[in-house]
Amino acid sequence: MNQLIFDISVWLDDTAWSTAIHESYYLYNWIESTHVITLMLSLGILFLIDLRMLGWALPNVPATRLAERLNTPMLIGFIVMFITGILLFYAVPVRSSQSLWFRIKMVLLVVCAVNAYLFHRRMTQSMTTWENEPRAPSSLRKGAMISLAFWTVIVLCGRFIAYDWYDCEYPQPDLVRALAGCIDGQTRF
Repeated sequence: MNQLIFDISVWLDDTAWSTAIHESYYLYNWIESTHVITLMLSLGILFLIDLRMLGWALPNVPATRLAERLNTPMLIGFIVMFITGILLFYAVPVRSSQSLWFRIKMVLLVVCAVNAYLFHRRMTQSMTTWENEPRAPSSLRKGAMISLAFWTVIVLCGRFIAYDWYDCEYPQPDLVRALAGCIDGQTRF
């Protein structure tokens, strides 16, 4: 699997658009800045909703009203963040695909997507019974805590990608090399 990911990454890296983004004086920085700004927007809103579910923020605001007003800007932020994240990967695919932090981030993004789906489904099913209460039911509070914890780790992993202590070009323990996707004799940065 690591070899396949490496080969696809090398193929992406050899495209003109990947090189253009990475070597552009401004474009990569604009994409990264947009990614961070939309991350702040969407996660700020998500954290506010999660904190409302836990009863730690805006306990007097009905949960449905909060969700109705904040869902659209949050989703727009997530869409732009997702697109810019793909472009950031596309600009530096080999290094990104061989990053332990990037791989942890991708796994946690899938977990967060599943959690968000389940959370939204549970919330809409039970909204009428608790929406004016200061705290959500226990199952929703657990989902909110999972969301807060995992998104925090995702942001940290995103920052660690730039300062990767586990680069494949340096000697690493076998477990780290396997998890990071290092291919023996085939580093390309």
